[in-house]
Formats: sequence, structure tokens, C-alpha cells
Amino acid sequence: MRSNVTFGRVLTAMITPFDQDGAVNYAETEKIAAYLSDHGTDTVVVCGTTGESPTLTWDEEFALFKVVKSAVAGKAKVMAGTGSNSTSEAIEATQKAASLGLDGSLQVVPYYNKPPQEGLYQHFRAIAEASEMPIMLYNVPGRTSQNLLPETVARLAELPNIVAIKEASGNLDQASHIRRLTPTEFGIYSGDDSLTLPLLSVGGCGVVSVASHLVGNDLQQMIQLFEQGQVKKACEIHLKLLPLCKSLFVTTNPIPLKSAMRLTGWNVGECRSPLCEADDDVVEMLRQTLSGLSLL
Repeated sequence: MRSNVTFGRVLTAMITPFDQDGAVNYAETEKIAAYLSDHGTDTVVVCGTTGESPTLTWDEEFALFKVVKSAVAGKAKVMAGTGSNSTSEAIEATQKAASLGLDGSLQVVPYYNKPPQEGLYQHFRAIAEASEMPIMLYNVPGRTSQNLLPETVARLAELPNIVAIKEASGNLDQASHIRRLTPTEFGIYSGDDSLTLPLLSVGGCGVVSVASHLVGNDLQQMIQLFEQGQVKKACEIHLKLLPLCKSLFVTTNPIPLKSAMRLTGWNVGECRSPLCEADDDVVEMLRQTLSGLSLL
């Protein structure tokens, strides 16, 4: 039987560190993945948007899958970002990730070509039927320009290996409709750190997080407290973390996160073009926010 916590409560959308020449820094990747698995992360999501997947080659991505799998062996699951706006490409990438023994696949709504709901259904169904790997849908209309509607999610949830959704529409009503239309074992994860606690209250089960690079244990504690009925204490953590959650999205993700990681001592390098570096005002705001949480 499926469980709505197949991937745990806190999933970290992991960054991809680069060296001074812009190449993937696999040694730092290994260190970050191991750190995450020891600090509240149940599943490491590799090569999603936060991992700058649009500017990674497939060869780099598969190398990252292997490095992270080795680094977290026995301590956390690994989910591969193998989505694409080409169905055949997504199928091929997902099958290859499955052959590596990974634990799941993150499948983003196809971007730019903007398929209608039936096209979305057929796209995800084809991927699901091509592999037995558990799949998490990823709805992020702010990046893809198309919204995966609750009715389509419900149809997809009938497929045995489509087990969850990362819901990043920012719309709690939409998340509520998904919960109303899907089986209880279908997992609904927040795609926005700041909405994690509100989403739990309407039937969500966790978060695919950016902030967990820095406060993974706090996020895990907040969710566990909520599940234990200690809502007031969970809310206290939510409010404490809110400034950080907002600061990490003052400009395009993962620009602020990489700046914050550098401030806290990680050798993550810069973002690949066309992303650029945070300006001085953003860096100073991050410094103050991190200091307020005793993270510096």
C-alpha cells in the first residue's frame, strides 16, 4: 500500500555547487548531501530547479545522482529531477535514473510548450507507465506558465506509481481541492517553505524545501510537532523561520540560497549563466537574517 510519506516529511531541493571554473564540484556535492542527511532531510532531491537543472547536461545530472546516492546511503532517500518538456526525453532520463537504484523521480509540468490538461495527463501517464519508479508531480505555474489542475492530479493519482505532488502554485485552495479529490495515501508536499505549516493544516504531509539547507532540523521539528497536535509550538517555529523563508526568494532561486550558503562557509560557487549573483543589498539582508537565527 502507498503511504503519503513515501519520501518522508522534509525533502531538500539540493543546490548544485560549482567550482571557480563553473564545473560541477562533485566533492562539495558529496559533503552537502551528507550534511543534509544528518540535519533533518529525509529525501534529497537532485537536479531540480534549485539545482539549476536547466543549465546542467544529462551527463552531469547522472553523475550527480551517483554521487549523492553514495553520500547518503542508508541515511536518506534520493529523488532524481528527470522531468522535461519532451515526453520521450523525460522517459529516457527516468528509466536511466531507475537503473541507478534511486528512490523516486520529480516530474515537472512541461514548460514553454504549455500543453492543455489532457496533454499533461498523457505526458505524466506515459512516464509512469515506462518505469516502476515512484513519481512526484511538480506543479510550479510561476515557472512553467501552465497550472496542473486538481482534477488532472486526481486522474494521475489513480496510477500506482504516481504517489505525490510538489504543489508550488502558492494557492492553498488548490491544495485543498487536491486533497479532497485524491486518496489519503497520496502525498501533498508544499513547494514553498513559508507555506509548509498552512499546507499541513489542509492535508499536506511535508515540504520540498530550499531553507532546509540551513534549518532542516527546525523544519523537521515543526512538522513533527504539528503531527503530534502541538500546533502552537509548530507555529512558533514557523514564525521564527518566516524571515529566512522569504529572504531566500527575494530574487530568483537559487541565487539567494547560494549567497547564504557561502556566508555560512560552504564552497558552492556562483550560479551558472543566465542566473547572476545577488547584489550587495540582498547579501546584506541575508547576512542580517542569518545572524538573527544564529546561523553565522
